[in-house]
Amino acid sequence: MAAAAKTQKFKAEVGQVLNLVINSLYSDKDIFLRELVSNAADALDKLRFESLAKPELTPDGHEPRIRLIPDKVARTLTIWDNGIGMSAASLSKDLGTVAHSGTREFAEKLAAAQQGAAATLIGQFGVGFYSGYLVADKVEVVSRAAGSAEAHRWSSDGKDSFTVEPAQRDAIGTSVILHLKGDQEGYLDEYKLRDLVRRYSDFISHKIELLVTRDSEKDGEKEKLEVINQANALWTRPKSEITEEQYDELYRHLTHDWEKPLAHTHFQVEGTQMFTGLLFVPKRPPFDLMAPDAPSGVRLYVRRVFIMDECDALLPRWLRFVRGVIDSDDLPLNVSRELLQDSSTVRTIKKQVSRRVLDLLLDLAESRPDDYLEFFRKFGPVLKEGLHFDPSYKDKLQKLVRYETSKGDELRSLGQYVAGMQEGQKAIYYAIGPSKALLEHSPQLEGLRSKGYEVLLMTDGVDQWAVEGLGELDGKPFVNAMEEGLSLDGEAPKDDADNDGDEKPAAKDPGELGPLLERCKQILANNVGEVRLSDRLTDSPVCLVLPKGGLPAHIERLMRVHQADLPSQKRILELNPKHSLIAKLREEHARDGASTKVQEWVEMLYDQALLAEGSPLPDPIRFAARVATLMQNA
Repeated sequence: MAAAAKTQKFKAEVGQVLNLVINSLYSDKDIFLRELVSNAADALDKLRFESLAKPELTPDGHEPRIRLIPDKVARTLTIWDNGIGMSAASLSKDLGTVAHSGTREFAEKLAAAQQGAAATLIGQFGVGFYSGYLVADKVEVVSRAAGSAEAHRWSSDGKDSFTVEPAQRDAIGTSVILHLKGDQEGYLDEYKLRDLVRRYSDFISHKIELLVTRDSEKDGEKEKLEVINQANALWTRPKSEITEEQYDELYRHLTHDWEKPLAHTHFQVEGTQMFTGLLFVPKRPPFDLMAPDAPSGVRLYVRRVFIMDECDALLPRWLRFVRGVIDSDDLPLNVSRELLQDSSTVRTIKKQVSRRVLDLLLDLAESRPDDYLEFFRKFGPVLKEGLHFDPSYKDKLQKLVRYETSKGDELRSLGQYVAGMQEGQKAIYYAIGPSKALLEHSPQLEGLRSKGYEVLLMTDGVDQWAVEGLGELDGKPFVNAMEEGLSLDGEAPKDDADNDGDEKPAAKDPGELGPLLERCKQILANNVGEVRLSDRLTDSPVCLVLPKGGLPAHIERLMRVHQADLPSQKRILELNPKHSLIAKLREEHARDGASTKVQEWVEMLYDQALLAEGSPLPDPIRFAARVATLMQNA
């Protein structure tokens, strides 16, 4: 067997992680047991799931078990399970490369973390196994994969290499053997281990057994296995019997997030469908929350039997930040992801779960408004996706969304906006842009600001589509302050329902400015779709506004990155007839409308409008030259 041993080098990032774990973490060493017991429970769940399709993987008479075996003579603590097990290839791959994604980020965060906070990162990036090196100077893993007669041993001192070799193991599963450091003997104490299991792992639905030594008058000292946890699923217990600490530990087991959850809801639904749910809202988002392929969903159990992780059929994508457990009494044990997509039972559960989460958030917003605002700053863009994809939840989502506004720095609810509306104001105004700083000073809002109207400042990419799902609130329509046809008398723009939708708003009579408008159209024919006089401008000479249903410039640029053939959209240039610069331009045009000077001024005003909305200039060098020329002439 010794000849068959194979020693391999850790990958560079793994060595960095191990060095940080071993040398930089000094507090919360107890977490190693939570992580290793959690891994063992996952191995048992995976075996049960795989056995649904391949019953031969589970030996006859198999009873899922986790065992803690302290050996004071050998100074080892063994965490044993009879779960899915690992092959030699899996040992090398899974324990030699740590997490397959996020390892570098974990190492960077671990290096930067302060001593007290460093241990909280363990497990978050899939490196929970390596927490064993907090208390051990050598770790061995003996494992036999389900369905195989061969076992293998992985061993390492946590420095720069590991060894994999054949081994012996009677049962399928895995034993993690920790050779404890000289000052860590306390983890061999029976009462210490009982306390840690009760504190961190009591929720686990599999039996956790501890090998203890008992004195007997007849036989003297005798070893026996004692169950030291309740061994029933936490979500099946009455809420009155569950402590907040136990809820928190289940959350940590499910998410590997050391922080406590922000809120949770525990419920049982009885009726046409029977299921239990225990759902959590995290305090902070995962690093891949906005990734298109980010994992989502909750753990699915059927009659307390684990079926799958990340069951995305039970939650809409716009609630992908929710974690937890759903345990159904009605689904079949052999249910697959494909069957879940077409199941009426699942659709019913999904609706119930979505409502429960929204009710939880509504309660959080009412009872802990500061915590809710912190939640919304982190998860709001995801939650707002529901307004676009699931308008049936509009009534609840309207109460949950928060926006920055032109009044103050705090996020405000739609209810607060309506309560603060000016007398006679009949519309809710909003503006969409890349940032609050740009929007609150944008020329398009000058007329609204002069009347004291508050404007919702929408800066998330999803807002362009989410606001369409809002429709109206208390009979007051949502009006885009960046679009053409803006009314400043408190009225909403008139609906074109009586025509085919192509009718343009009536243009204001240009009067003596008519010739100048026509000249502007000629000069900017390739850039704008229309040139009009403006009612909204009070201080600025010009601004660009959207045609009805048009995309904001920053959204259009973003979409063009992914869709190169996106049709070009021309916005509308509005001129302020009361501005002195427009008056002088009219005079110059009256003297010589075809002059180069008029063209330079018009192009300069268009560039100014682009800058004011945060758009890049088509020719910044020419713009700089024009500025220099105008300054010299002035």
